[in-house]
Amino acid sequence: MTPNSALTRTPAAETDGHRLAEQGAVLSAAHSVRRNRAVQRSWLALVLVAIFSLILVGGATRLTDSGLSITEWKPIHGVIPPLSEAEWQEELELYRQIPQYQLINKGMSLDEFKTIYWWEWAHRVLARGVGVLFGVPFLFFLATGRIEKRLRWPLFGLLVLGGLQGALGWWMVASGLVDRVDVSQYRLAAHLSLACLIFAAIFWVMRGLAPHSSDPVPSVGLRRGAGVLTGLVLVQIYLGGLVAGLNAGLASSTWPLMNGALVPPGLLELMPAWRNFFENELTVQFVHRMGGYLIFVLALWHMVAAIQQASGSTHCRRAIVLFGLVTVQALIGIVTILTEVPFGWALVHQGWAVVVLGFATAHWRGFYGAYPLETAVEVRT
Repeated sequence: MTPNSALTRTPAAETDGHRLAEQGAVLSAAHSVRRNRAVQRSWLALVLVAIFSLILVGGATRLTDSGLSITEWKPIHGVIPPLSEAEWQEELELYRQIPQYQLINKGMSLDEFKTIYWWEWAHRVLARGVGVLFGVPFLFFLATGRIEKRLRWPLFGLLVLGGLQGALGWWMVASGLVDRVDVSQYRLAAHLSLACLIFAAIFWVMRGLAPHSSDPVPSVGLRRGAGVLTGLVLVQIYLGGLVAGLNAGLASSTWPLMNGALVPPGLLELMPAWRNFFENELTVQFVHRMGGYLIFVLALWHMVAAIQQASGSTHCRRAIVLFGLVTVQALIGIVTILTEVPFGWALVHQGWAVVVLGFATAHWRGFYGAYPLETAVEVRT
């Protein structure tokens, strides 16, 4: 070997060196993206837990008729509860001005008022906490280039929807401060549905950031069926919001018949006819029941189709679990009706509906696989 041969590199050697360097850079970038995804999945999981808790507290607020106990909307100052006897008396005096107090709770003591106040206060504070829990990390990840390009606008859209949800919540409360003793069932159902839509959308994104099974999609029809089921669960939650808003769960406390009939009389007694589907307690409960039956049958069909097309696959296992969750929800609903909607069973029914929605969303998202990896350069541009 000549003295200069060690310093001489052939074109092939230089090419191999560049190739190894490029491969190392790609692997490093992929590892960085995967690490970011793991952190973001944990973040979104915490947000989902907080939203689930918020929905449960919201349900408890409705079941205890506490939603109108705070008659003003103070997004910042409202975080601080009354701290003195005089401040408590001031809040009670404001509550005394609305129809719910004058027609239903007249003579309520301060201690009784505090009970309903704390439910509504907890609901509002938890809602603000969800906004902070989602918004602050999102802005940090965005500013530091850790949010992948494909997710920037969807996550920003969810942030906007969260703000809209807060405004919608106050719009709902405002409906019960004048001429009513409770909030509008239209607005309550919309408020609940938007919360669940946000919950499902976050679940969709989180699932897309997670590793997926390599099992092939059995058929387009099965994937579409999963999407239809997810949509129907969300519609059913909306119908449940109408039931809650009207206290329609008490319209019939028998099952499988309603007031002794498969199709009870009085379903279309309001005019025009469309009002019955939103304002007639018996009709609203009847439609909610029919929606539950429809979801049960479609979930069963979906499970059978998955077993026939892809027995043993992850898609099939998810379909089986989804049917199991739907079945449990149906049983909870029946018990809730037969026991005349007690606080505990009603709250479990609402919470389990959110569980079904979350799993249905994850199941549907599973047919699309994980988001393709973006390089570190693509993420930061």
